[in-house]
Amino acid sequence: MGEFRMLKLGEQIRGEIANLIMKGQVKDPRVSTFLSINRVEVAADLAFAKVYVSSFMADAQIKKGVEGLNSAAGFIQSSIAKKLTIRKFPKLTFIADSSIKEGFEMVNKLNRLEAQENAAAEKSE
Repeated sequence: MGEFRMLKLGEQIRGEIANLIMKGQVKDPRVSTFLSINRVEVAADLAFAKVYVSSFMADAQIKKGVEGLNSAAGFIQSSIAKKLTIRKFPKLTFIADSSIKEGFEMVNKLNRLEAQENAAAEKSE
């Protein structure tokens, strides 16, 4: 498959997994509806796909959610494989991704620095 088709397949898989989570179809109690699927990287031979999961929840809760998703991976794969018409469906592996949380914290730090600079500028005037 071409690179564009792989990216498109990854986006389709990402959307389908997000829908399953939001609709509560993944019955594992560790899987929260607050989990978000950032991206899906599909291998060129369609054997495997890495699914990156993040949230604003505590790291321990995210890890539990990822464990729940990994245990429900068979159900998720079969549900999505029925909807997508591809010859071979990749084996899903869920990985915790802290990039959203780190980005949010970075924006907060920048906002605090800007507020400190503005306060210092007002004092010097």
